[in-house]
Amino acid sequence: MGGHEVGEGGRAVEVGVTFGLLAAWAVHDLEEAAALPGWARGRVPGLRQRYPRVPERVWRRLESIDGREFATAVGVMGVVAASAAADGHRTGGRSGFYQAALNGFVLHALVHLGQAVAVRRYTPGVVTSSLVVIPFTLWARGRLPRAGVLRPARPCGVATGAALAAVATMGAHVMAGRLRGERAIRLLGARAAELRP
Repeated sequence: MGGHEVGEGGRAVEVGVTFGLLAAWAVHDLEEAAALPGWARGRVPGLRQRYPRVPERVWRRLESIDGREFATAVGVMGVVAASAAADGHRTGGRSGFYQAALNGFVLHALVHLGQAVAVRRYTPGVVTSSLVVIPFTLWARGRLPRAGVLRPARPCGVATGAALAAVATMGAHVMAGRLRGERAIRLLGARAAELRP
């Protein structure tokens, strides 16, 4: 298997262990991107009544999700997932960034499961969390020790994975909002220029 470093156990980590992170992420985020905007518009009114303690800004944000902005955020997250997978591949699975991303990915899936339990029905991302993300992560984490490259699971490592997932997700949405805002400003400027005599 070219392009792998061999772990202390003498075995290489398969390409699927590292770049599988990117593939599993793509499948998962396709579900979210396809389902979230319509789901939010249809479900928020009922959820708002059921959970009155949730701040109103959360409900407004959910209702205002723009499919293109969300797709942009997914693209930004794709860069993070691709970088983590590539670093994992480059280091034969040893990369702390790759392993933190793997931990963050499974924690993200558990949040989706918790959301579905809280609302007692489908939420975007729960299907692929159950069928792709969690099984892939368990498989990948099972392959890393065989190659002698799995870092011990410590509370700070799990916290790093959770923080990486949260920061990357928030950063992707902020960047997507800015990109969409800049694009809208450019479009308005172009339209204004067209209207000038």
